[in-house]
Amino acid sequence: MSLDPYNALITAVEPDPEPRSGPLSGRRLLVKDLIDTAGIRTTYGSQIYGDHVPERTAPSVQRLLDAGAVLVGKSNLPEFAWAVMGQNPFYGTVHNPAAPGKTTGGSSSGNAAALAADMCDLALGTDTGCSIRLPSACCETVGLKPRWGSIGMEGVFPLCPTLDTLGPMARSVEDVALVWSLLKEQPVPEPRLAGVTVGLLRRPPMVGDGRETEASDLAEQWVAELERLGAQVVEALVPEPSANTWPLFNHEALHSHRATFPSRADEYSDVCRTKLEIALRTTPDEVADAYRALEEWRSYAPEVDLYVAPCYTSELPPEDADELEVRLRFSEFLRWVNLIGWAGLAIGNLQLIAPHDETVLAAGLAWERG
Repeated sequence: MSLDPYNALITAVEPDPEPRSGPLSGRRLLVKDLIDTAGIRTTYGSQIYGDHVPERTAPSVQRLLDAGAVLVGKSNLPEFAWAVMGQNPFYGTVHNPAAPGKTTGGSSSGNAAALAADMCDLALGTDTGCSIRLPSACCETVGLKPRWGSIGMEGVFPLCPTLDTLGPMARSVEDVALVWSLLKEQPVPEPRLAGVTVGLLRRPPMVGDGRETEASDLAEQWVAELERLGAQVVEALVPEPSANTWPLFNHEALHSHRATFPSRADEYSDVCRTKLEIALRTTPDEVADAYRALEEWRSYAPEVDLYVAPCYTSELPPEDADELEVRLRFSEFLRWVNLIGWAGLAIGNLQLIAPHDETVLAAGLAWERG
């Protein structure tokens, strides 16, 4: 870990030369620098917390260390994990080993880059709107955004608690499923695609803000293999929420930053400060409508077992692209999954979506094993 040509780390950690025994014994673990680690600097990607050293380790991290994983570093991320690119004005841009000059995606950027470069074996990330799946897709690795509420968020700096999730990242579905099983204290699901009804999602649902999403036929490339593995693939849609859901995000993000914004606004980057200033304009009525719409949306029971969709549909933006210009289109096949609260598994750019973690992991394991 002495060399970091991809700027994947904020803080390197000297690994324990004698790892604990266990199912992860000796496996190199990288933890997103949004997640607390006792005695190790944890910046949340900000200059405000640049010297912050937590007293406690997040339970999710401790569980993996107890299983024998060896912590090798805290990974780079956009400021407060609030961006779809791998840019950070304080710690530098993360570079993509799989697509040089192109973005890693955000916000679990350092995790995905380090996995792609074999700087670690496993990583722990967070996903509020796309932040595990988009970097996994951009860097051609694997990442699970679990069902909302299925894995505890203690020791993680919040962005939007109603959407925030924590999940594993690796180079294989098998490793992601193993880490998930340890975090959940449940057995790894049996591989399964045979007999599963898969919905081909050509257009992501709008999130209630009136902005049209774009259709894509990219998911067709995976249909033949899904059918070969025994799945029945059908055309499918997801209904849209009855009101704009952005006010909920804005309201909770403001609350998450109440200790430092606006009192320390000048210490934020332009991108993050701009988003918080926009959030200030959200009205109580808009927030109430958003919560009501989200509660309704999360009660939807799909007519298929599983959805297949791409993670992104356009050419990868360059690593220095304007985040505020690309973020909505770049993440539109991902963001709705957080809002509806379901699980999403990225295997490169292939995304499997279902209401429960076990469904996407079982399908992903079957896909990986062929």
